[in-house]
Amino acid sequence: MASTPVGFIGGSGIYEALDLSNVREESVTTPYGDPSAPITVGELAGREVAFLPRHGRNHQYSPTEVPYRANMHALKQLGCERVLSSNAVGSLDESLPPRTLVVPDQTFDRTRSRPYTFFGDGVVVHQEFAEPYCPHLSEQLAGHADATDADCVRGGTYVCIEGPQFSTRAESEWYRAQGWEVIGMTAVPEAKLAREAELCYATVAGVTDWDVWKGEVDGRLSEVLENAAHNETAIKELLEATIRGLPDERACDCGSALEGTVNTPADAIPEETRERVELLLGDYL
Repeated sequence: MASTPVGFIGGSGIYEALDLSNVREESVTTPYGDPSAPITVGELAGREVAFLPRHGRNHQYSPTEVPYRANMHALKQLGCERVLSSNAVGSLDESLPPRTLVVPDQTFDRTRSRPYTFFGDGVVVHQEFAEPYCPHLSEQLAGHADATDADCVRGGTYVCIEGPQFSTRAESEWYRAQGWEVIGMTAVPEAKLAREAELCYATVAGVTDWDVWKGEVDGRLSEVLENAAHNETAIKELLEATIRGLPDERACDCGSALEGTVNTPADAIPEETRERVELLLGDYL
């Protein structure tokens, strides 16, 4: 079996469709609280997969309330080095109709009420984030597009809004005017925290609807849920093929992302803070 598990953050429908064996449950506590749910670990093609339902098992956490830090820290505690995720998104691009899959390479952050970093409280870390998704892991996802019949597009900007409300027409038209491709509510701070945890992170976004610049408002949630359920099969096929095809070793710089980013002398960091960030910063202090 490959030495390190692959994390997967997404919907339970996709997880339940994965062909996993030797399934067990791991209850993990982190310095940032408990994750959204206990983590389910199973085996696929000789590799462990650690699954975490982002919104909880009963979809009880809104996009603002998701315990993003605890989720990412818990996967790090279990030994994950790479994390794949799935997102439901609206389309801002005429060429990306519902039921299209997108592997984005950029984000634009419009959130405002979430914890964005593991650090603070006496330790300052300035993390580079020019490329929010791991290029190598994203390429692995996009490179297995032939595993599904759905159209799969590589590249594009994911606009992340606070939610849980959808956008106004003015907002939607403005995002579209910037040339951005999809809009959702969960890419941030997940991608930022993955980078701070030195984890490779990439996502496949399933388009569920046209955003309000084009789409109809009446019955929108029903459309979103129907297309999200349809997308689950294609996303499952893509994820499974990607996991089977992952090389054992990482071929990127994500594993040393924190090198040179700590701006606080080690002896000036409070002991309580040092203990909290030990898993993340221990090698640099």
